[in-house]
Amino acid sequence: MQVWAVANQKGGVGKTTTAVTLAGLLAEVGYRVLLVDLDPHGSMTSYFRYDPDELERSVYDLFEQVKVEPDRARQLILNTTHDSIHLIPASTALATLERKAVAQEGMGLQVAKALRHLQTDYDHVIIDSPPVLGVLMVNALAACNHLLVPVQTEFLALKGLERMVRTIEMINRARRHKLPYTIVPTFYDRRTQASVNSLRELHQHYGGQVSKAVVPIDTKFRNASIKGLVPSSFDAGSRGVHAYARLLRTLLERRRQE
Repeated sequence: MQVWAVANQKGGVGKTTTAVTLAGLLAEVGYRVLLVDLDPHGSMTSYFRYDPDELERSVYDLFEQVKVEPDRARQLILNTTHDSIHLIPASTALATLERKAVAQEGMGLQVAKALRHLQTDYDHVIIDSPPVLGVLMVNALAACNHLLVPVQTEFLALKGLERMVRTIEMINRARRHKLPYTIVPTFYDRRTQASVNSLRELHQHYGGQVSKAVVPIDTKFRNASIKGLVPSSFDAGSRGVHAYARLLRTLLERRRQE
């Protein structure tokens, strides 16, 4: 089972869109996919028409005890609008976890522990994390095999990326093996000098870490979210879906070569 986390310490860069679109593309070629929403805002949960304020069970339940029971994660899984994609939803209670984590050791590995019990149930897990360095992002980074860092192609997003890269370096000092990561340029508009210059800077500063697949501004993403459908089901021919399909091919090929 492959676990990918989608993270950035800046909001509004396309994390949920990245996670949902890749999940749809994986499902459509036959993979069983689990989405895990670790963001207290619950954007991914809301995407599939669940209310983070109303759910009786959510990913928050994984943090109630340090020891994660074998069936606890399965009890949290919900269906989505795609038969091959399931969801462990977020709830707004996640916002209280930072205080709890201070008083309780071992909270940084809860998601990793839970996913071990699902090894035979899914081929891919994609974790959507909050734009804040805290116990939830630490859980996402500790659980994943590969990190995807969406970065909006504009100046302030590049400054935010610097913080994220420092976080990755910090996490790598605590890991046995370095965490591989891919920077995914998003919201690209080739008509604007700001986008063009930002993409150039990404390649200059981060070289091979930057995906060759560049995700353009595409209103089809918004339209798909209104319907609660993964973008490839809503419009498989859209420019944005084609960009993510290229990214996915690169990720899968890299996995085969490992």
